[in-house]
Amino acid sequence: MRARHAILCLLAVGMLAVSGVAVTEAFAKQERPSGGLPRGRAGLEETRSTERVAPGVTYTRIERGETSRKDVYTVDVAFKSDRASAEEVAKKLRADGYKPSVVRVADRAPDDPARGPLGYLVRVGSFATQVGADALRAELTAKGYTGLRTVYTGEDGGKTTGPWVVHVLRVDPDRYTGEVAPELATRIVPERELLTSISARTGALAAINGGYFVIGANDGTPGDLAGISVLDGELVSEAVDGRTSLVLPEGNGEDADVAALSDELAVVSSDGARREVDGKNRKPGLIRGCGGDGGDQPTEAPKHDFTCTDPGELILFTPVFGASTEPGDGAEVVLDASGRVTALRESRGGPIPSGGSVLSGTGDGADWLRAHATPGQRVSVQERVFGGGEDPLNAGTGVVNGGPRLVENGREEITAFEEGFVYPENPEFYYRFGERRNPRTLAGVTKNDDLLLVAVDGRRPGYSVGASFEESAEIMDALGSEEAVNLDGGGSTGMTVRQRLVTRPSDTTGERPIGDAVMVLP
Repeated sequence: MRARHAILCLLAVGMLAVSGVAVTEAFAKQERPSGGLPRGRAGLEETRSTERVAPGVTYTRIERGETSRKDVYTVDVAFKSDRASAEEVAKKLRADGYKPSVVRVADRAPDDPARGPLGYLVRVGSFATQVGADALRAELTAKGYTGLRTVYTGEDGGKTTGPWVVHVLRVDPDRYTGEVAPELATRIVPERELLTSISARTGALAAINGGYFVIGANDGTPGDLAGISVLDGELVSEAVDGRTSLVLPEGNGEDADVAALSDELAVVSSDGARREVDGKNRKPGLIRGCGGDGGDQPTEAPKHDFTCTDPGELILFTPVFGASTEPGDGAEVVLDASGRVTALRESRGGPIPSGGSVLSGTGDGADWLRAHATPGQRVSVQERVFGGGEDPLNAGTGVVNGGPRLVENGREEITAFEEGFVYPENPEFYYRFGERRNPRTLAGVTKNDDLLLVAVDGRRPGYSVGASFEESAEIMDALGSEEAVNLDGGGSTGMTVRQRLVTRPSDTTGERPIGDAVMVLP
C-alpha cells in the first residue's frame, strides 16, 4: 500500500491563472512524512494538545499544516468514465466561451479489480473565494448545464498543505474503569438525535457519532441503522452482509474488535415450515445499503448510499422499535414472549407488545404468515451473526456498523470495492466518497488493545480539509492501529468531550442529528 501511495495516484486540478488562460496543475498524493501526522509534506507545522478526560481516557487535538496558496474554488461540470465523453462536454463549454480543463482521475479503490483510470473530470473557473465559483455555477445553470458542483481543490485528495484538524480519543482498558458502548439515538429506532443531546442525557465523558443510518422516508425508516446494530447483545438492525463494523464487548473497551460481519435470520413454525426473516425493526421493502438476502433488487451485494427493494419480506419488530410497527398493506402476527401467536392482523401498523414481538409481512411474506403463523401456533425466530471472533449476540456486547475496513493486522487494507463503496456503473460515486477529502469518523484497536475513536474535521477550507479513505488509513496506522474501520462521516462526523462538541460540523445548518453513537461512560 505504501509503495502504491508513493506513485502519482490521483490527478486533480487547480486553475491557477485568472487572467484568461487556465493552467492545469497535477497534484500528486504525497509520501508519508517522517514525523508527525502523515499529512502533507514533511516539516509542516503541527501542534498537539492532550488532556486527561478520566484515568485511562485521553483526548488529543492535532492541528497540522496551513492553507495552500495553490488551492482554489472551481466548478465541476461533469465526471465521465471515458475521455471522449468528457471532451464532448469540454467542447460545448469552449463553444459557450469558457476555458475548461479535462482531468484524468487515475486512482481507483485499492481492491477494485478494474484497471485504467477511474474517469475524467471536467472543470471550469478559478476563484479565491467560494462566492465567485458559486456565481459561475449559477451562470452555467442558467445556460442549461446540470449536475454542477462548487468544489475546493484542497479537498481533491492530491497534494496540499492542508490544514488538518484531527481529534483522537484513546481508551486504555488497563486503566479505564468505566464503560464503552453504543447508544441508540432517541432510545428507539425511529428518528435521530444530536450527538450533544445523546451525550448530555447519558452523562458521557466523551462520544463520537456511530454508523450509517436512514435519513429520509423514501429510503426506509428514518433513524434506522443502515447496517448491523447490536445493543447489549440484542440484534437491533440486520447486517449489510460482509460490511466491516466495530464490535464492543461489555465493559471498558477491552477486547474491542473490527470485523466484517454477516447474519442469518429465520423463522420456524410449529407446523415445520421455515422462512428467512429479511430484517429487523425497519420498513419492509426498503433495504438501505443493500447486502441482504431473499431476492433484493437490484443486488444482494453491499451498495453504499443506495436503497434496494423487495416486495415480499418478513420483518421482525421488537420493543426497541417503539410503540407500533410500520403501517401499510400486508399482514402481521403478534408473538408473546414464548413465541406463541396471539393475533393475526390483516394489515400492518399495530402495537408491539412490551414483552413480545411482531412479525410483519408483505407479498409472499404476508402469505407465509397467513399459512403458518395462525393464532395458537408457535414460531421461533433464529438469529446468527458471524464473521468476527466471539458471538456478537453475547449479553453486554454492542456493534456499530461501518465500512470500509482501513487497517488489518497492522497494514493498510482498504476494502472499498468489496464492501460496496464502488459503483462500476458510476465511477464518480467512489471519487466523491472515497477519493476526495471529507470529514471522517474512524475507530481502531492498537497492538496494546487501546481503543481509538477519531474524528477528522473536513469541508472547512482554511480550517480543515478532511481525509480520503487512504489518508484515513494512514492516520489510523500512524496512531498505532492494528485494526481500523471507517464509520459514518461527512456531516455526521462529531465528537464530544465532557458533553462539549469539539469538532466543527461541516453542514451549513450545524450539527447533524444521527442514528447512534459510541459512548465513553463513567
